Amino acid sequence: MKICLLNDAFPPVIDGVANVVANYAQFITSLQLGETVVGTPYYPDADYSKYPFPVITYLSASTESFASGYRAGYPFALREIAQMAEFHPEIIHTHCPFTSCMIARNLREVTHAPVVLTYHTKYDIDIRKAIKSEFLQKESIRALVHNISACDEVWTVSRGAGENLKSLGFEGNYTVVENGVDFEKGRISDEEVHGALKDYDLPENVPVFLFIGRLMNYKGLPLIADAVKVLSDAGIDYRMVFVGGGTDAESIYEKVKGYHLSIDRYKDGRCQSDTSSLPGKVIFTGAVSDRKMLRIWNTRADLFIFPSTFDTNGLVVREAAACGLASVLIKDSAAAEGVADGRNGFLIEENAESLAEFLKRVCGYRDFLHQAGQHAMDEIYLSWNDAVRKAVNLYADLIYMKKCGLLKQRKPLADDPLYEMSAAAIKHCQHEIHVMNRKAAAASVPVYEGMLDNFTDHASGFMDNLYGGFEDVLTFFDNLNQ
Repeated sequence: MKICLLNDAFPPVIDGVANVVANYAQFITSLQLGETVVGTPYYPDADYSKYPFPVITYLSASTESFASGYRAGYPFALREIAQMAEFHPEIIHTHCPFTSCMIARNLREVTHAPVVLTYHTKYDIDIRKAIKSEFLQKESIRALVHNISACDEVWTVSRGAGENLKSLGFEGNYTVVENGVDFEKGRISDEEVHGALKDYDLPENVPVFLFIGRLMNYKGLPLIADAVKVLSDAGIDYRMVFVGGGTDAESIYEKVKGYHLSIDRYKDGRCQSDTSSLPGKVIFTGAVSDRKMLRIWNTRADLFIFPSTFDTNGLVVREAAACGLASVLIKDSAAAEGVADGRNGFLIEENAESLAEFLKRVCGYRDFLHQAGQHAMDEIYLSWNDAVRKAVNLYADLIYMKKCGLLKQRKPLADDPLYEMSAAAIKHCQHEIHVMNRKAAAASVPVYEGMLDNFTDHASGFMDNLYGGFEDVLTFFDNLNQ
């Protein structure tokens, strides 16, 4: 079986979905379940030579102004689409409903392979965070749902993710296909843990609470800060460790600092400390990409705190479980699916008071937390080995349905409203450039001609690709097949 995997990010980008795609490709290859090729936007300085499968990159632009660390790919990269098509994929699996989904649909035009999309996260929240205009938010979400609906099959990583997609207007069916964990089951040895963390202030008799992930406030970070402040005010000693970086890292640091709690903050390998007379301490390690180091933190901690209602799967919860670490989660959240309260995890209400009361109760019962962690390891851990085998079986079913003519017929891209919208946007931008040029000429204001020429070239190329490019690609593959 030949599988083309697509996503808008890929390692070395530190991102949950990027790691998912890497694990799909690596485990399918290592388990000899098929051959894979990965398509992703170009990221400077990325080295893909170490992978046992090809990685094809296409033109991209920085998105630092609204999505730090990411790049936006060009969805009409016909040369790279042709390279992917030369692989002759039988399945196209996209893990992002934006550029990667458009690339997947382009690729389907020339290969006729069915497209699977996995819906990983609540993209509507990211859209509302990045776009201020309510009208543009609605139109962007409508375009997202349209793009997803054009795929042959939709998977979600949890029931909660599927219901979020339905709430945005998606009217099709979805299948829950959970992601695996690339941590092997088991704890790191005490000797290794002590050696790796010896420079951190982690007394043996003090409970250690842990958060790992992007430091984004919508993951419940302010709730954690409020809760540990209650612990300190109650005279309870603890260590709260935040492992990760993100756009709200400074915000959560300032919140904790404003509570006058003790803080150890690590930057460039150096520790900056703020001391307080209150018991307890909050530790910010910064971003950690070393997977073994993340396993070490999960092994050392007594409880994983993940009060996120944003996340649709909570892969970090399964990673913690792999190391025998139980999590405290928000009741009825997607991350809490499969967790039995008091047995293999703990469920609270979505407020700081509920978390603080729970932490106060369990601080003196670390053995109970460890017992729940063992149950989590035994009951909610899912290896990538098992997850990928399930996915490949579902691929085979979809290929069979395609051969039997059981899949819904899709409109050609030339008739697709989303592509018409893209063309209209380019025409509007061209009009605005010409208006700007006329106004500048009337006011005797010089216009940087290079900018105008560059825009016109890109707009022209976009339009050529949109209306004429696919005919060239189809002709190329018709000749190739002959």
